[in-house]
Amino acid sequence: MVAVNRFPTDTDREIDFIIAKCRELGVNTVLSTVWADGGEGGRALAEEVVRLCEEEKGDFTFSYADELTITEKIEALTKKIYGGDGVNILPAAKKQIEQIEALGFGSCPICVAKTQYSLSDDPLKLGAPSGFTVTVKAAKVSAGAGFVVIYTGDILTMPGLPKVPAAEKIDVDDEGKIVGLF
Repeated sequence: MVAVNRFPTDTDREIDFIIAKCRELGVNTVLSTVWADGGEGGRALAEEVVRLCEEEKGDFTFSYADELTITEKIEALTKKIYGGDGVNILPAAKKQIEQIEALGFGSCPICVAKTQYSLSDDPLKLGAPSGFTVTVKAAKVSAGAGFVVIYTGDILTMPGLPKVPAAEKIDVDDEGKIVGLF
């Protein structure tokens, strides 16, 4: 299933094109308007996810087993999901991973913080390149969330932030009216 996130600047033509291409591939689509409509805009998506979980019988398997080492989990994701050839763990990250495992967090799932521009860790290798190695620069535990974060570069881990914050466009005009909210 593909969730089609609709934003106010999207045209009907763009949305229809995406839905038509997905249908050609036999992929179900659900329109999501969470950005504009909040939780109500995601109701159809949530209902479809629940339906799929209850009715569809797939052959889902995890990319790695919990009992693998953190390094083995990184290698599994790199090869099975990202399409890479291997992993290079820098000495500082290797020491952090060893400490994390010694503290008993080795069985936690991992979350890889990397560029959004590529399945590799190189923002210049756009899309889904092949023949690359992922370099791990750091690792830390997010104990409350229950996972280990693997850093492949200097990246902010707060999701959803644009390069230019919307707050920079907000102002108050000479008449005291707030402008630039949308």
